[in-house]
Amino acid sequence: MRLPFLLEASSPMSHRLQAAAHAIRFLSIDAIVKATEGHQGVPLGMAEIATALYLNHLRHNPADPTWFDRDRVVLSNGHGSMLLYSLLYLSGYAGLSLEQIQSFRELGSHCAGHPERDPRLGIEVTTGPLGQGIGNALGMAVAEAFLRARFGEDVVNHRTYAFVGDGCLQEGIGQEMIALAGHLRLGHLTLLWDDNAITDDGSTSLSISEDVAERFRVAQWHVQRVDGHDIDAVDRALSAARQDPRPSLIACRTTIAKGLARLQGQRGGHSARLFEADAAQARQDLGWPHPAFVIPDEVLHTWRSAGAGHAAHHAAWQQRVSALPAQTRQEFERILNGELPADCLHELTSFKTSALKEGKANGGILLSAEINERLSRVLPERMVLCADLEAPTSHKRGLEAFDADHPAGAYVHCGVREHVMGAMANGMAAHGGIVPLAVTYLSFSDYERPAIRMAAMMGLPVKFVYSHDSIGIGKNGPTHQPVEILAALRALPNHWTMRPADAVEASECWALALAHPQGPVSLVFARQELPLVRHQADDRNLCAQGAYVLHEAVCSPRRITLLATGSEVLLAVKARDLLEAQGIGTAVVSMPCWELFNQQPSAYREAVLGPRTGRIGVEAALRFGWDQYLGLDGGFIGMTGFGASGPADQLYAHFGITPEAIVAQAHRQLRV
Repeated sequence: MRLPFLLEASSPMSHRLQAAAHAIRFLSIDAIVKATEGHQGVPLGMAEIATALYLNHLRHNPADPTWFDRDRVVLSNGHGSMLLYSLLYLSGYAGLSLEQIQSFRELGSHCAGHPERDPRLGIEVTTGPLGQGIGNALGMAVAEAFLRARFGEDVVNHRTYAFVGDGCLQEGIGQEMIALAGHLRLGHLTLLWDDNAITDDGSTSLSISEDVAERFRVAQWHVQRVDGHDIDAVDRALSAARQDPRPSLIACRTTIAKGLARLQGQRGGHSARLFEADAAQARQDLGWPHPAFVIPDEVLHTWRSAGAGHAAHHAAWQQRVSALPAQTRQEFERILNGELPADCLHELTSFKTSALKEGKANGGILLSAEINERLSRVLPERMVLCADLEAPTSHKRGLEAFDADHPAGAYVHCGVREHVMGAMANGMAAHGGIVPLAVTYLSFSDYERPAIRMAAMMGLPVKFVYSHDSIGIGKNGPTHQPVEILAALRALPNHWTMRPADAVEASECWALALAHPQGPVSLVFARQELPLVRHQADDRNLCAQGAYVLHEAVCSPRRITLLATGSEVLLAVKARDLLEAQGIGTAVVSMPCWELFNQQPSAYREAVLGPRTGRIGVEAALRFGWDQYLGLDGGFIGMTGFGASGPADQLYAHFGITPEAIVAQAHRQLRV
């Protein structure tokens, strides 16, 4: 509900609210002038829009920035970061002090060039790559709807707002988001579009001619068009959006860099350098006599009163949470704290035990599906996003579909939309209370690449699950055989890539992924059957060390070490048997997660890797990255280019990835 205090002040273009908007405008101008660079177009063009939202509609509590039932705000056009920083300072977020505003774009400042996720400061997600933010907002809205259906609107009932620019909607991810959000009828989602008809190159007519708002309308959105500099008009549109069951687009017609006589409405309004003379002229033109970075007490009071005005809502929410039945309250608090249920590890251990007992062999992705079917019984906050691959990946087992009529479903049919699926997963993780999985083929992970990178940058615990990981998929051919992508995933900082070799490793990798709270994990599974390579029960999680000796040399001291991942571990085991029969002491090392292995003490790593002259890597992928373990002279059995179409067994033979080829390479290594 709107605050009574502000209902009184919402007359058209009232002096008080216009002054509040100018506070955003001049904080942004002063910070950008001081920094000698920045993007003034967004904060100056959207000042009135943001004022209407924050003063009249947004439910938040600057005294408790991480209040779970707060409304979420995403600055999707992240280059306009001074809009967000100004709003947070003016609203009273303690971490965004005036000193921080004055250090805009300086090393160590909370006010970085683009917003960097820190919910304690009021910054929900890192934005900058255009389109990612609206995908995040979609994920937040899905998370809110799911949790509201599960726990009830007394404790989960908030909205997601996103400030959006032309670039966000021109990116392909924008259309994916529009279509899916409209289909899901996410009525708690509102986009505020800065419709200024200007991009960095100039007029938007240089590259588009469609009616952008109509794209939303045909996708079943509630669409309104308003003057973005009319605070009262924006206010009325926000009120109407709250009453409509569809997601809402408010197309706000604006002038870029409004208030800067030299630049407003022009291409240079986007990010041309500002000077003291520009600031002085704006002060004169807009009647703002106050020095740089000075906000009059009465204006600051307007902002701070609005920010503090939701303390009563916050306290009432806390009382409603306290009044929940004890078991429900404990479960609600558990998911808010991101704690795994005790039964989760038990289910994974049980799967591992049964796999050993039954000698379980199944397609790699189907092993992951079995594990997740077990998890559906004990991890109700897990939501699975899948890009039109339900049948081949099988991760819907035990789950119902999430849709407009059944928001309690935990499986989201994303359609063929990997770009937005990855960004959605990030938004769900950033929202909290959800463990998101994004499932597709490994060859399509490049469509998710920007989202994976942003998840790693934000430290979000998203699980990216991949199937069809190599030439082992067979006849689909090189377009679907991702020979280069393992190396690309491993190159990302703060990101784990896991490639299990069998059912036991699949269980252990899933246990590690679920327990990892500070970054994304890519779990990479084969399509083809993975027979057991681990046959002995062990209470330890050997995958936790990233790599371990699966079989040590027996016939003699170790001369050859075969290092392998995933489906190729079995090939290494078979090659070891041949080499041992020839009297050559050979060890097999399984390396499911390089990132974890590289964190181990050097003594452990050297003991696992063995003599440098006898190391051979085995992986149905490119060699890139392997030399850190093999050295330049180490052997490698894998791919040197793209794959081909044919039966999997023939492809492995054709490309020389066989036990016999490994043995031949070992003999070459010993002759060096």
